[in-house]
Amino acid sequence: MKKIFSHIPSKMLLAFFVAGGLLGGIGLYAVYMSRMHSYLSDEPSTCVNCHIMSPYYDSWNHSSHALWTNCNDCHVPQNNAIEKYAFKAMDGLYHAAVFTIKGEPQTLRPRDGSHTVIMNNCIRCHTQLNTEFVKTGMITYAEVKKGEGKACWDCHTQVPHTKVSNLSSSPNALVPLPVSPVPEWLKKMMKEE
Repeated sequence: MKKIFSHIPSKMLLAFFVAGGLLGGIGLYAVYMSRMHSYLSDEPSTCVNCHIMSPYYDSWNHSSHALWTNCNDCHVPQNNAIEKYAFKAMDGLYHAAVFTIKGEPQTLRPRDGSHTVIMNNCIRCHTQLNTEFVKTGMITYAEVKKGEGKACWDCHTQVPHTKVSNLSSSPNALVPLPVSPVPEWLKKMMKEE
């Protein structure tokens, strides 16, 4: 290690460490402010870290699904932990990018990859109902896209979010919004200025 650093001028080395420290500090600050650690859980209140999700949390919270399931049970693959967290990361980064540039539509709807996951999870939870009781059978979302059947939500339109869920449908939704991550001393300092 000493050999490598001996060939680099000391001023450049200092600049390298200062830049690395700044990037590392900004990265840690972003992790803290975004509550990134909370996304490792299955806690439904994590979804309202983004205030945009308030109407969707509210509609889920007033549905029958709130009694026995959470957001990830429907919206994230359940095959294995690697697929689950890879999907959460990919979907979360997409959402973060869209929300950061304020590019979200008035009504949030799943993309095709999410539709597939949601339909697979409907089938996973309701297999006995579909095969033994009503004998409707099960199809994939790919078959739905080909017109070979209906998706679960084509008939069950109000489960669990309702079709009217959108950013203005419940502007005063009472949801467990997260506490501000800004420390009290900083808030106090900002008020004084």
